[in-house]
Amino acid sequence: MRLQKYMAMCGVASRRHSEELITQGRVTVDGRTIREMGSQVEAGQDVRVDGVPIRLPDAWMTYVFYKPQAVVTTMQDPQGRPTVADYFRDLPGRFYPVGRLDYDTEGLLLVTNDGDLAQVVAHPRYVMEKTYLTVIRGILRPEDRRALERGIMLEDGMTAPAALKILERRRETTLLEITIHEGRNRQVRRMFDAVGYSVQYLLRNRLGPISLNGLQPGERRLITDAERNELLKARTSHC
Repeated sequence: MRLQKYMAMCGVASRRHSEELITQGRVTVDGRTIREMGSQVEAGQDVRVDGVPIRLPDAWMTYVFYKPQAVVTTMQDPQGRPTVADYFRDLPGRFYPVGRLDYDTEGLLLVTNDGDLAQVVAHPRYVMEKTYLTVIRGILRPEDRRALERGIMLEDGMTAPAALKILERRRETTLLEITIHEGRNRQVRRMFDAVGYSVQYLLRNRLGPISLNGLQPGERRLITDAERNELLKARTSHC
């Protein structure tokens, strides 16, 4: 197995970041510093990152987590804010979030020790639908809806077409669902900003085949084997 894949499966980092750690000389195999891409490792070899041994988990586990608002999608925060790690300290081994949700966005987040699954969910080459329950200030005009559904230009490029479903028009706000296929930073908020609406509330309620399934903020559940297989299908369908 390639060293960077092994590191990702151990939960050290993504494959890309693992490659950076290798080129920085921070990885050793059986006491020898490895800097070359493509190096192979086998079960039983002593692999270390910054001197700390790493190994494959005894069991792959992935949780559906309902991230509350005002929680940082990291395992530690220099500012001392609540983090996702605070909700997973009772578990043995290293778990980490797949992708991220903004500090002020709540909803579905996968937290895992399964590097293979994390690679599929987070990698931009695999299409993974993300659905958000959204409240915007104002009544969404038909022409703005069509613009969002076609794709709009942001400072980091054109967005892919989005799917919108209007749930309720209120006096000063619109409640809707929006489904996107990308994972840019604060993408949904920036899309609505671009057509003149501010997002008042944002909750991710679905990621691919996974839903919150009745969870309350701060709660978690293990994904089922069927759900994991559905997530991994994204890889086989794009090979």
